[in-house]
Amino acid sequence: MAGTRAAFLEAAAVARQVAASPVVAVRWAEPSALSEMTVGALVAHLARAVTNVERSLEAPEPPSVAAVISAAAYFAAVGPDLDSRINVRVRATSAEEALVGHRAVLGGMDRGLDRLRTRLENEPEGRLVTVRDGEVLPGIGVAIQALVDIAAHHHGQLAVLRALARRERDPDQVLRVI
Repeated sequence: MAGTRAAFLEAAAVARQVAASPVVAVRWAEPSALSEMTVGALVAHLARAVTNVERSLEAPEPPSVAAVISAAAYFAAVGPDLDSRINVRVRATSAEEALVGHRAVLGGMDRGLDRLRTRLENEPEGRLVTVRDGEVLPGIGVAIQALVDIAAHHHGQLAVLRALARRERDPDQVLRVI
């Protein structure tokens, strides 16, 4: 299996471990580290990463690479404005999906991961998937690069370099992009 696919499945397995924590179950309805999201909504959002890839693979492959967007462009669309259309939609969808409870969300994530392990092995190399307005299938390395690229886009390359080099040179928290 290609490196990106293996990295995605590895990241999803780690996310699943975090989601399965008894502390998560106990704090399901409490506020999370993300503004205006409960722990349950955050876990439901995390679980959706698995189901979204699966859903995208069910759709026909895009006919060309002309509309391919970078992972940075994909994640940058979220932005820091909590009242943006996309952020409001993400929170509402996540809250709704969390209503079924910890065990059900975790079960859905498990079933999705089981299906994806087989599905990704059988997809052709270079397979693109449709997401929002373009195509992408990022892995961990791509996601990290995307987050750094977003920070550079918002704050400039020098600010990112300073933030990476020395914490005290990052008073604006340049690397906090989402």
